[in-house]
Amino acid sequence: MGTALITGASAGLGLEFAWQLATARHDVVLVARDAERLERLAAQLRAAAGVHAEVLAADLTDRADLERVAERLRSDERPVGLLVNNAGLGLHQRFVTGDLAREEAALDLMVRAVLVLSRAAVEPMVRRGRGAVLNVASVAALTATGTYSAHKAWVRTFTEGLASELHGTGVTATVLCPGLVHTEFHERAGIDQHVPEIAWLSPERVVATALADVRRGVVISTPSLRYRLGSGLLRVLPRAAVRKLNEPRRALGFGE
Repeated sequence: MGTALITGASAGLGLEFAWQLATARHDVVLVARDAERLERLAAQLRAAAGVHAEVLAADLTDRADLERVAERLRSDERPVGLLVNNAGLGLHQRFVTGDLAREEAALDLMVRAVLVLSRAAVEPMVRRGRGAVLNVASVAALTATGTYSAHKAWVRTFTEGLASELHGTGVTATVLCPGLVHTEFHERAGIDQHVPEIAWLSPERVVATALADVRRGVVISTPSLRYRLGSGLLRVLPRAAVRKLNEPRRALGFGE
């Protein structure tokens, strides 16, 4: 993979991606808004893993910042072999009564940024004949829990289409669809975490599964048997039945 660029690298799954890739001897480009937190992480990765860790502080909802990250991905002098589109946020609000500005920011972060950065990454990858894109979605993509589900459904479908388009180029696209994961995400989003422990996954397991699937060229990566079974059920249920699951699934922390 060479160098990996990870968005949302300062916390949650992004932080775990940074550590697992660095300890596997990959150089990393760390992208998030908090420059101070990124610098601390970069220093830790350099000291512990002996890799090159580059900091790129950026707010991906800002067009100028997004373009700076895209330019880094286009660089042929310092090629990126793996893009991890991980940055995201939980709105924890209803669309009709919620803050529209937050909705627009979420759309920019979880849809527009994925679109722009994927395009910036795959162009040089295809020229080189190797590379990979890993987009983080969610099993919520198969539910009907508001705009979060809609964003993640877009990421899932977009990545499947991208994988088809890249077939035969030496470049792959994988979409990661985890369920509930023990990270800062739910706490930051204000989502109730009083859920049976069996429903939760560890970030270590989720990231290890995702990276293994990227190496094997898997298109849809769903960590854990229980979430693979749950995803299969959601795909075959009538959509009217899926919509009726909306309130219970919101209680489990999927979407707003």
